[in-house]
Amino acid sequence: MNLSLITENLTNPALLFFVLGFVAVYLKSDLEIPSNSSKFISMYLLFSIGFKGGQELSHETFSMEVITPIVLGVIISAAIPVYVFFIARRKLNVFDSGAVAAAYGSISAVTFVTAVSFVEAKGLLVKGHMVALMALMEAPAIIMGLLLISFFNREQGAVAGKRDAVKHSLTNGSVLLIIGSLIIGFLANAKQAEGIKPFTTDIFKGFLAIFLLDMGITSGRNFKHFRSYGYFPVFFALLIPLFNGIWVSLFSGLFLTDRVDRFILSILAASASYIAVPAAMKVAVPKANAGLFIPMALAITFPVNITLGMPIYYYLTSAF
Repeated sequence: MNLSLITENLTNPALLFFVLGFVAVYLKSDLEIPSNSSKFISMYLLFSIGFKGGQELSHETFSMEVITPIVLGVIISAAIPVYVFFIARRKLNVFDSGAVAAAYGSISAVTFVTAVSFVEAKGLLVKGHMVALMALMEAPAIIMGLLLISFFNREQGAVAGKRDAVKHSLTNGSVLLIIGSLIIGFLANAKQAEGIKPFTTDIFKGFLAIFLLDMGITSGRNFKHFRSYGYFPVFFALLIPLFNGIWVSLFSGLFLTDRVDRFILSILAASASYIAVPAAMKVAVPKANAGLFIPMALAITFPVNITLGMPIYYYLTSAF
């Protein structure tokens, strides 16, 4: 693999802002993004990527080239939690294993947004149906995680409100915003969309950099809290995303010819949720320890994917 891909990615301003946030924590700096501002920026990113995806989707013809990656992505998001659960069960209890399985089967919208920026920097375009796929890959993983816990759990009443949790996976704010923005972008005509283009497109990368700074700060704080679990969660969070991304990069070539679709599908498979899954598990599985799977997804898997993962998946989808 051409090492220039990794070197180029390591000098990406958005990534460097993430590193700055992580370093700030260990320097005990008072650098902080206000929580309200952080929430607004995350909502903006989801809105922007959803709206732009809807616009792209409105120009596409629904064919097997559109339907195939969507079906493949949903199947992958339901399959990954199964083997992740059994790997996690070697060291973790059934509740934490189910939550970890759901997190690694689900997706990270911020990782997706960063991958879109990575692709666009190379002069390529992420098609609208991949935005729809991102939203659709949340719920199957959460449902599979709940089913695995229910099937292997020996305690009565340990999984509460399964119906509420499934409903939450579909109506979660981040999922609803991106689907809603996608639909609105699909319905708006080009002239109407042009009126808000400065907001949806021109300032996107600046907001992404600030948001990743906030993610770096959050990762640095959470990373200190779960070291008591030993090395297993660390190695798990390092290796599982690379494994998921690599096998999907290669496997997707049997069904897809578009390298951007394959790359985005790979990064979605490799990413892990730290927003929708924790919210759903809080409702359904209160015994699952969020202090374990959130730092795994945010403090380890996220930076692994945006530093090493993206260049590797991009190379594999281009070369094979």
